[in-house]
Amino acid sequence: MLDRDAVIAWLRESDQSRLFELFAWADRVRHESVGDAIHLRGLLEVSSFCVRQCAYCGINATNRTARRFRMDRDEILAAAREAKGYGYGTIVMQGGEDYGIKAEWMADIIRAMKQDVGLAITLSLGERRPDELKLWKEAGADRYLLRFETSDPALYRLIHPALPGGFEDRIQQIRMLQEIGYEAGSGVMVGIPGQSWDSLADDIMLFSTLDLDMIGVGPYIPHPDTPMGAWMLEGRGEVAFPKLPEGEQVPGNAETAFKVIALTRLLCPDSNIPSTTAIATLNREGGRRQGLMCGANVVMPNLTPAKYRECYEIYPNKATLVETAGVCARNLKDSFEQMGRFIGSGAGGRVRH
Repeated sequence: MLDRDAVIAWLRESDQSRLFELFAWADRVRHESVGDAIHLRGLLEVSSFCVRQCAYCGINATNRTARRFRMDRDEILAAAREAKGYGYGTIVMQGGEDYGIKAEWMADIIRAMKQDVGLAITLSLGERRPDELKLWKEAGADRYLLRFETSDPALYRLIHPALPGGFEDRIQQIRMLQEIGYEAGSGVMVGIPGQSWDSLADDIMLFSTLDLDMIGVGPYIPHPDTPMGAWMLEGRGEVAFPKLPEGEQVPGNAETAFKVIALTRLLCPDSNIPSTTAIATLNREGGRRQGLMCGANVVMPNLTPAKYRECYEIYPNKATLVETAGVCARNLKDSFEQMGRFIGSGAGGRVRH
């Protein structure tokens, strides 16, 4: 079992032969713990409206350049049928924290989707009231994703301001989701301004403490129309983000994300870990494949209709903007077979050992 000091040492490691050993170790643990299946979860971005003012996110409420949309019931159910046709076991409905998505409206869609296609349903709709989360679980939702982004309380408050009069504890909310009966997923960004190696190690150690069913890791990609992106890219903005001593700032690159995926697999051997779109955006040629070779076992092809896809711009130039769902499904099958892996069947839920 890795301890915190070992995790920090691996995060700081730059010798490529040593990193090859780490990635091979994580890949062996993945094979032994969750097998060679790669589970496909169709990602459907249902709304770009959001009430939050997260400093890193391109659809935050203060971004006046963001283009807003909300998919209707028929569009969502049509996408679910498309996911079923491609053989996906799960559909993931993701959106901003949009209170225009009423609880009963979403519950009706969940019931209809379960009856129509029978897929596992994952929700990623931000912080919602306990009664809403319970309603969606009773309607048939299986999983809920709520990323805590960083375990550093001061950094979290800076990048994720609370709503007026509110105070959020995402760790507590993740535990609440588990108590309701959801398979709970979370994750972090790698390379947030002010994120140190020690802080990132704390994030990784927290994953195992939370007993998460799914863990997402992606590099931070600056968006110019956000406070954090403007500060990083152009040195402007009202908020000053922490500058760490030389060598202490975690870089937001693909290699660091691969390290975190590998270490997460070693500490959480039976959790589902995706090779994320953000990694593929930084490394379009081989990022997704490399993530799968470092311990990941999930890929989330994008099902969002083309007319909405460009509007859901959490960060710029997403890899999925030019990738249709049909082409992606065919290409993934061929790529997985070349790796000696195969597309998993069914919902692909966590199998605890």
